[in-house]
Amino acid sequence: MSDYDVVVLGGGPGGYAAALYAASAGLSVALVEKEKVGGTCLHRGCIPAKSLLHAAEVFRTVNHAAEHGVRLPEGKPEPDWPAANRRRAGIVGQLHKGLSGLLKRRKVTVVDGWGRLTADGAVSVDGDTLRGRGTIVCAGSVPRAIPGMDVDGERVITSDHATNSEADRLPERIAVIGGGVIGSEFASVYTDMGVSTTLLEAMQHGVLPIGPDRDVADVLARSLKRRGTDVHAEARVGALERTGSGVLVPFETPKGSEKIEVEQVLVSIGRLPATKDIGADEAGVRIDGRGFIEVDTTTMETSRPGVYAVGDCVATPGLAHVAYAEAVVAVDRILGEQPVPVDYGKVPWVVYTHPEVAWTGMTEAEAREAGYEVEVHKHSMAGNGRAMILGETDGLVKIVAQKDGPVLGFHMVGPWASELMHEGYLAVNWEALPSDVGRLIHAHPSLSEAIGETMITFSGRSLHG
Repeated sequence: MSDYDVVVLGGGPGGYAAALYAASAGLSVALVEKEKVGGTCLHRGCIPAKSLLHAAEVFRTVNHAAEHGVRLPEGKPEPDWPAANRRRAGIVGQLHKGLSGLLKRRKVTVVDGWGRLTADGAVSVDGDTLRGRGTIVCAGSVPRAIPGMDVDGERVITSDHATNSEADRLPERIAVIGGGVIGSEFASVYTDMGVSTTLLEAMQHGVLPIGPDRDVADVLARSLKRRGTDVHAEARVGALERTGSGVLVPFETPKGSEKIEVEQVLVSIGRLPATKDIGADEAGVRIDGRGFIEVDTTTMETSRPGVYAVGDCVATPGLAHVAYAEAVVAVDRILGEQPVPVDYGKVPWVVYTHPEVAWTGMTEAEAREAGYEVEVHKHSMAGNGRAMILGETDGLVKIVAQKDGPVLGFHMVGPWASELMHEGYLAVNWEALPSDVGRLIHAHPSLSEAIGETMITFSGRSLHG
């Protein structure tokens, strides 16, 4: 038996963040991970997916080089998928090495193996027992499956396969099932890389049906369609049929029944908590009917005192940065301090498509449903000088505010929305008045001017809008 102050079960973002934060507070920490530290985000999700999205951005930019006065004397560029995957793997490897080194420098004991909770709240790993005055479960998640769509990793894949592909070429035709964050991002990659892409979504809206304000999501939907993505909303997909050269995908929409043949199918309908066989029952840790560990979100403590859970295994937004924040809450609680709970209604969300989508706080519809008297202003990126220089004018800033009151929601679509949205995040979380934000100076020419211009309009006046 080995004793520590904190034992962390799972080495994904929530797990390694908890370990690093606890160690920085002077606690002794053991981190149990059956694979590589970094979890889905580093090895199969955020980082590799965004690397491929950047490869698609570079390819798209080069294809439009002539518009910016740069000629390509050898003709049209071609995607080099193996090179893109090598670069993706190199970035992941470098980050993994850095993370491993940081854990070592913080004197975190990394234990290789499958960990399970025991009846007394400890963690058992290959016959050894690790005990801490606090245990933090960070079990992560796995791709959600659909009956009739057996994943084989070749013709029918998930995002886990797509981000770890060693294929020497891209498929010529692909069907992406699911138009949420993951599906939209991969549809953007494949479309920009020249793959004939069909996006099938069961809900009313084919692109980002849940999350951002509809005005913002619709800009992305129009952009994908204009670039060649074949988007079908309210699509009910039937059982897949393998053929000699690909997969037949039958689906029904309000317009009728169709069947398309593609080389590959990407199933991207979300992820499930990986809470099977972690010893939750033995430890008295309650799990709900969907597989999520039940926690008190003010402390992240489970039904078992001294056992906490964070990240994808709890029913909170499945975002790496949310897992980071939850890890801080859990460790602060173990330290006996007063943790500051995560305000889940105001976390920043980003979709790294082209164009990027980002938001925080309420949509216009949510604010009205909550009973607010709402004032809304929007500003298009079409007239923004910096956006025109970049050649990326598909975009919109939308601010939702209480009438004569603070900002309730910030929604943006356009170039570098992922970086620009944090001004909106601060405004929402500090309950800033839009007119006050509008008085702040934004550099010209800049993309951020669109935010300032939108905020100014709440005063009843405007500059260029």
